[in-house]
Amino acid sequence: MDLPRWSARVMLRAIPPFLRHSTTRPSFWRSFASRRAGLSSDDDLAAAREWLTKFNSTAIPRHVGEISFSRSGGPGGQNVNKVNSKATLKVPLDTLMPLVPRILHSPLQTSRYYAARTHSLVIQSEESRKQAANVDACFEKLHQLIRVTAKDLIPGETSVEQRKRVHKLKKAVNEARIKAKKLHSSKKSGRRSGRDD
Repeated sequence: MDLPRWSARVMLRAIPPFLRHSTTRPSFWRSFASRRAGLSSDDDLAAAREWLTKFNSTAIPRHVGEISFSRSGGPGGQNVNKVNSKATLKVPLDTLMPLVPRILHSPLQTSRYYAARTHSLVIQSEESRKQAANVDACFEKLHQLIRVTAKDLIPGETSVEQRKRVHKLKKAVNEARIKAKKLHSSKKSGRRSGRDD
């Protein structure tokens, strides 16, 4: 059955404004992350969980991106004007995507580091006066971005105790609903019998 157009507008108005156009994902959307990202089978989800447990700072190889250097605009006195210490890491998504689960592909394209023109992640660091330290900082930022995104989107495995608890709660809710229906039915039958008298 199709809803009339006006009901769709009413339903949209019922959603709070901060959620309508929000780029952040509230925690209650987390359970549907696998379905939104196209992880239809349990095997894909299990593979994503296993990938996350093995993910560390060496999981993304350094040759995945290009490093360039430029003059830093941060603190450092005359060294800032003389030495190209600012590091810029450019990681094409075409080379990064095969290394991460499918569930992360879309969120990485909406991250603050994404450059649409080059279809790549561009990460900069100028915290240190040394090039090597800034390069390490760029890769650390990339690692943190992937880890945080994965932890937000890959749902954890449900334990046996949690399943039992959910089953008990569903059963209690169902019993309460049936009890309320019986009480309501007895009220109605009582009214009917009162009219007949």
